[in-house]
Amino acid sequence: MHAAEPNADAWLAQTKIAPPLKVSASLEAWQQQRGEIRAKLNELLGDLPPRPPVSAFQVIAKEDKGTYTLETIQFDNGAGEMVKGFLFIPKTATAQTKAPAILYCHWHGGQYDIGKNELLGTNATPVAPGPALAEAGYVVLGIDAPCFGERNGQGPDGPQQKGGAGEMTAAKFHLWAGRTLWGMILRDDLTALDYLCSRPEVDAARVGVTGISMGSTRSWWLMALDDRPRAAVCVACMTRYEELIRAGMLKAHGIYYFVPGMLKHFDTEAVIALAAPRPMLFMTGDQDGGSPIEGVRHLGKIVSQVYALHGSEAAIRFENTIYPGIGHGYLPEMWDKTVQWLDRWLKAP
Repeated sequence: MHAAEPNADAWLAQTKIAPPLKVSASLEAWQQQRGEIRAKLNELLGDLPPRPPVSAFQVIAKEDKGTYTLETIQFDNGAGEMVKGFLFIPKTATAQTKAPAILYCHWHGGQYDIGKNELLGTNATPVAPGPALAEAGYVVLGIDAPCFGERNGQGPDGPQQKGGAGEMTAAKFHLWAGRTLWGMILRDDLTALDYLCSRPEVDAARVGVTGISMGSTRSWWLMALDDRPRAAVCVACMTRYEELIRAGMLKAHGIYYFVPGMLKHFDTEAVIALAAPRPMLFMTGDQDGGSPIEGVRHLGKIVSQVYALHGSEAAIRFENTIYPGIGHGYLPEMWDKTVQWLDRWLKAP
C-alpha cells in the first residue's frame, strides 16, 4: 500500500458494517421495511427532548420589502437556546390565497457566523435564495442551526467556544445526554417545519425543503423522518458512507454529521429511500470529494429501485444529476433547475 493511500480497507476488514440495502420485492413489504428503518433512525438520533409547540414562536421584527414581507422570528427550543430565523412572505400569500412554502436549510462551509443569513446572500448559492424564492411565490423559512449565526458561541461553554470548537463542545454535551448533535439539528428543523405549516399564508400540503451541503443533508434526512415535505432539492452531499470511508474522505464532514451505530444497520440509501415516492432532485459534482462519485451512483441505483416499487409514474420523481468537472458548489444552472423542480411539484394543486 502506498503511504498516501487510506487505511480504510484494513479498518473495514475488521469491522462489521451493514451491506447495501436490499430492497423489498413488493411495495407492501417495502412499506413495512420503511417503518422499521424510520423507527431505527429515530432511535439512533438519541433521546431528543419533545419539540416545543408552535405557540413558542414569536415575530420580533417585520420589514416591508416591496413584493414580500420579511419577518424575523424566534422560539425557545426547550433545550437551552433561543433560535432565530427569517420568514419571507410574498404579498400574494394570504389566509385566503395560501401559497406553497419552502423550508430552506443553510450549509456549513465552516461559515459559523452566517447561518440563516445565507438566505440573504450569495455565500453558498448563485442568488440570494430567500428573496428569489419569495419573488417566485413561495413562503420561505430558514433558521440558524445549532452553532451557526446568532447561535455561534451559544453552546454549553458559552462565548469562549465559537466556530468548530463550539460545534465540538455541543456534540460532546449531547453525547453525554444520550443524543446526537445531528438529532438536535433535525429536531430544530422539524420545529421550524411545524411553524411553517401552521402559518395561515401557507398551504401545508405544498411544502418543500432544500439546501446545499449540510443543508442538503438536512433536507434528505427531513424527508426521511417526516412525511409532510412534498418535494426536495438537494445540492451536493449525496454521500454514501462506505464509499466515503474507502476514499479516505471522512475529513470532508464535520462532527455534526456522524450518528453513532449508523453503519451497524444501514448506509444512507436507507435514509434517502424513505422519501419515495415524493419528488427528490439531487445535483452533485463528480469532483466533490465529500461525495465520492462511486457512492453517488450506487445510491442512485438503489433508491431508484424503491421508487420503481411505486409504479412507472414514480420513476420521474427521483432524479440524480451528476455534473462533470464540478466540485462542491452551486452552479447558476443548478439554481434554475432547483426552481423548476420546486415549481413542478409544489405549485400544482
